[in-house]
Amino acid sequence: MWCQDRTLFALGILAAVAIASPSPNDAQDSHVLKARNIVDEAGDAYDFVIVGGGLAGLVLGSRLSEDSNHTVLVLEAGPGGDEYRERIDFGERHGVPLAERKDAGSSAINGLYLNRPGEIEVNNWQKLLGDMDGADNWSWESFYAAMKKSETFTPPSKGIAQEAGIEYDASSHGSSGPIHYSYPGFNFALNGEWTESAQNAGVDIVKDPYGGDNWGAYVSTSAINPHNWTRSYSRSGYLDPLPHRKNYDVLVNAQVLRILFNDTSASNLTASAVQYTRDDGTTKLSVKVKKEVILAGGSVGSPTVLLYSGIGPKDVLTAAGVDVVLELPGVGQHLQDHISVSTQWSTDVDTAGSIYASNNSESTTAAFLSYIPDAVAYVNATTFFGDDVSSIQSTILDEIDDYMPSSPGASDETVIAGYKAIYKSTANTIFPSALGLIELLIGNNLEGKINIGASLQHPLSHGSIWINSSDPMDYPVIDPGYLKHPVDVQILRAGLKLVRTIGNTDPLSSSLNNETWPGTDVQTNDEWDAWLRPNIFTEYHPSSSCAMLPLSQGGVVNAHLKVYGTSNVRVADASVPPTSFSAHLMGSTYGLAEKASTIIRESWNLESTTTTGDNSTATSTGSAQASSTSSDGAATASVYSWTTLFLAGAGLGMQLLL
Repeated sequence: MWCQDRTLFALGILAAVAIASPSPNDAQDSHVLKARNIVDEAGDAYDFVIVGGGLAGLVLGSRLSEDSNHTVLVLEAGPGGDEYRERIDFGERHGVPLAERKDAGSSAINGLYLNRPGEIEVNNWQKLLGDMDGADNWSWESFYAAMKKSETFTPPSKGIAQEAGIEYDASSHGSSGPIHYSYPGFNFALNGEWTESAQNAGVDIVKDPYGGDNWGAYVSTSAINPHNWTRSYSRSGYLDPLPHRKNYDVLVNAQVLRILFNDTSASNLTASAVQYTRDDGTTKLSVKVKKEVILAGGSVGSPTVLLYSGIGPKDVLTAAGVDVVLELPGVGQHLQDHISVSTQWSTDVDTAGSIYASNNSESTTAAFLSYIPDAVAYVNATTFFGDDVSSIQSTILDEIDDYMPSSPGASDETVIAGYKAIYKSTANTIFPSALGLIELLIGNNLEGKINIGASLQHPLSHGSIWINSSDPMDYPVIDPGYLKHPVDVQILRAGLKLVRTIGNTDPLSSSLNNETWPGTDVQTNDEWDAWLRPNIFTEYHPSSSCAMLPLSQGGVVNAHLKVYGTSNVRVADASVPPTSFSAHLMGSTYGLAEKASTIIRESWNLESTTTTGDNSTATSTGSAQASSTSSDGAATASVYSWTTLFLAGAGLGMQLLL
């Protein structure tokens, strides 16, 4: 259970304070900021139809529509976002919406962390592909360049850097991409104390976590536009700054029901249309596809669309009453997520929560309201287990058959082969390396309290997504599989023990009083295990449910992102990497979408007759918009936002099995 006075700790950050956005009564008409490419209705046919207008979908739409000779449509189930107020008081509510129906998706409401996976784990992804054609698209060097393409980096001010102990290497960052990577305009000495105490407890401080060596303690960059202290996200970077493009439409409030194929008897299916609805499913509309359908609905949405389209495990589709168009057992399998658990400490020092509660002049400044906890540490197995690493590694490999998932569709021999390939690569490559198995995060958004959490990064416990209905308006079933593998419990417990050690280590210990949750009564391994199981929560980082793996290992897409057995359906979102990363997903998903755009453009010889504005454009446009309607927090996605982590009740619904 959650302790009595705690509120939602979502995405690794305590979100307990209401947003300090200006009153919407002071706002000008929010439709002033309606993007010029959002339309009221779609045309009859487009070259490219993108399913999902979230983080990846808007990147794809912007990049593909740079060629004015090709038409692009983005279908987004949620609203455009202009109508949202950002002033939301969560009280004691918490929930599990793994995806957000909103134009720009999770990038519009997440915790803003913009960090990157490590070179070892990206190259491990490439290695899992074997000699597959196009595998070099997913090498570290290739993926690193794609991630940098999305970025404009702004260093912290000298004062912020000194107080928070921030070090950086500008050469590891991009300088002209649509998304701002920067730091809040306000900081606390706590961040500097965090990295120093982590080092004193045996965790190295990393000076450049963005160039491939992403382990150790550091202060992460965040998705903040430092020119106006607003959230930088896929809509503000890839959609709002664009001039009207006659070849580019974004249709919101359009839920995709299924992909339609022109010949379901063919061995290589060709999508001919996408069916969608703008009501409760009563009215079914369709748009013709001239070239490709690209799924960008995220790790829940993309496999769900495939399943309702008749592509997936035969037993799942048959049981749900869906005609089998293409048997593809891996759809919805290999689901992975970062799960967390948090400790809490009392404190007498100023926190973001106490300053906000004071309602003084500082508490209402844009610089202060841009603050978000961003101090992290990624800790490897050797730090936790020392010489026992090889023994634990052997246990994982020796007991590999004991922990195969048992959800619908998971018994297929190719899916089992995929799970074994992932387990072996985790045990042999990830586990003994310097990569972080645990992410530690510190948050000070509460008044009089500090939270320090531990989050599992490479879970051995995998879940799955399936459907149990033939009606696409019904929600999918999700079994996240949390903590089914005992080594995950062992790693998470070790992370919590290290959290306690860091909290009791100078200089951080001088800012903390007593550990109030779980408290010092929890000491033994059994006590830790009994406490952590009912207190885990998700960081909202689901991945890998349309895994890029060989078909013989339950793969869903190949290295060109094509769905096996189709000629013109791709997936390009966080559901594609076959393993989770030791990083928050936003930075890698921007990179994946940029890389996908390049692959698709090259396959169709697309030219650039117009360009997606870099931040020389996005910044000036964003600043002008902010000044014209600065009190419309939702329209500018203001970072008044350390609590805009999820909009209660607005996420994608689902049945969640825990």
